[in-house]
Amino acid sequence: MPFRYAICNETFGDMPVEDALRLAKDAGYTGWEVAPFMLSDDISSYSKSERRTYRDQMTEAEMQCVGLHWLLAKTEGYHLTTRDAITRASTTAYLCDLAELCADLGGKVMVLGSPQQRNRTEGQSIEEAMENAAEVLRGVVPALHSHGVRIALEPLGPAEGDFLNTADEGVRLAEMIDDDHIGLHLDVKAMSSESKPIETVIREHADSMIHFHANDPNLLGPGMGDVPFQPIMKALSDIDYDGWVSVEVFDYSPGAETLARESIANLKNSIG
Repeated sequence: MPFRYAICNETFGDMPVEDALRLAKDAGYTGWEVAPFMLSDDISSYSKSERRTYRDQMTEAEMQCVGLHWLLAKTEGYHLTTRDAITRASTTAYLCDLAELCADLGGKVMVLGSPQQRNRTEGQSIEEAMENAAEVLRGVVPALHSHGVRIALEPLGPAEGDFLNTADEGVRLAEMIDDDHIGLHLDVKAMSSESKPIETVIREHADSMIHFHANDPNLLGPGMGDVPFQPIMKALSDIDYDGWVSVEVFDYSPGAETLARESIANLKNSIG
């Protein structure tokens, strides 16, 4: 099965959405992944009409909304693992709102990374943090079912934070919730901090992975650093991965067009 390639919308900065979508489509992408903070500073005020307009722009560009990522970035008052019950309840409610937003845009997956809003606090053990996170996410499950959306838990390396640092821990949290609308997200930059080769992590977690980000530890796109992508793409092919291969970068200095075009070219050239 041919891979489906997507790219994250923050790559394009303040470029008009129509131009960004056109550039991405021309480069060869068919998927568009959305960071909510790129839409509005206050998602609750981002109207149904605005959502329809944004969805129509994607449709007109022949691009499909993959879903959302950076779910809690640039927000206040939300946290996944805190001991504060009110904050946890607010976080559940906000993630439910994001599930509705995701569905309104035509998306199917929400990538839950946002390390600053999940790091352990107040001397917590990993076990306590896991229990609190599971509580928050269990409360979101009915909304996920209602809107046909899944949450992909994103492990991030220890340089990013102190919670969910490995794919094994991501799977453990998903198993605590035990619902098929909660799965695992794998990210190349994050996996580069694991003790096993990236392709091994992919193969070992084939049954849990529902979304994938392609990038490099140098914060640029896939193939723009030292990580070889041939073994990674082969691993994805070997496990019959049928989700999106979504480009997420963090260093925008080369410019949106260079990042978009070089990333997808490198991915395609890595396929044997």
